Order: sequence, then structure tokens, then C-alpha cells
Amino acid sequence: MGEWLDHSVAVDVDVPVETSWNLWSDLEQMPRWMKWIDSVKVSDADPEISEWKLASRGLEFTWRSKITNLVTHQIIQWEAIDGLPNRGAIRFYDRKEGQSTVKLTVSYSVPAVIKWMDGLFLGRLVEATLQDDLNRFRDYAMAAKQSPST
Repeated sequence: MGEWLDHSVAVDVDVPVETSWNLWSDLEQMPRWMKWIDSVKVSDADPEISEWKLASRGLEFTWRSKITNLVTHQIIQWEAIDGLPNRGAIRFYDRKEGQSTVKLTVSYSVPAVIKWMDGLFLGRLVEATLQDDLNRFRDYAMAAKQSPST
């Protein structure tokens, strides 16, 4: 049985919460800012189901996720239904004067023998990568804000 590792990161974005929400909830666009995500395909038959492919440094993982909780402009929560065991949530916080905060929490299951690596370097690597992804999202959102067609 695997053990779950949890990581959370956040970023302030100089766009309204509605803009952050609209950009993030278009799941198929995620590879534009998430370095490890190679592709996301939302099911035509059920928009709550999506197929994910993670590719990094020669490693490739796939899984299907189901949205388990969705509250417009507040939260998108998911859980893998097959493939790479993972779950998490993206939360959106409305700030004053057209700003928002986006907080990403990701949990994934690893073999118990690997859990000790989390404290050594794995956790720092994952959190640094997720923070970089959120920083790219912030930049993407700012560019979208300046481009009225997005």
C-alpha cells in the first residue's frame, strides 16, 4: 500500500478571480503553464472526466481524473479514477481591486519505501516545480488580461 504525499503552493495574480477561474477551468490549456503536464483531454461524453499525461525527464505517467467538487470562482477538486494515484484541489480567492490568489494542493501516492525521500529532496523538488507552474500561470493570466480576445 502506498503512502500519500501532500504539497500546496499559492500565487497572487493581478487579475480578477473570474479571470483566474476561467483560464484554469479550461483544463486542456494547462500544458501552457504546467511544465510536467504534456496533455489534458476532457471527455466529450462526460466533461467531469479528463485524461492526463505527465512527461518529464524520460518518465511518463497517465491517468484519468474525475472532478469531485466544483464551485464556480472558488474550487475545482479532483481525484484520479485510474492510472497514477493522485488527488487535489485548485482554490481561488477573490482579493480587493481586481486581484486573486490561486492555491494548488496536490496529493499523490508513492510506495512507502519512497516516502522517506520526500523529506530529503522529493518534496522540495515537487513544491518548487508546482510553484514555478503557478508563477507561469500568473504570467499567462497577466498576458490574457492584456489581450482582450482571450
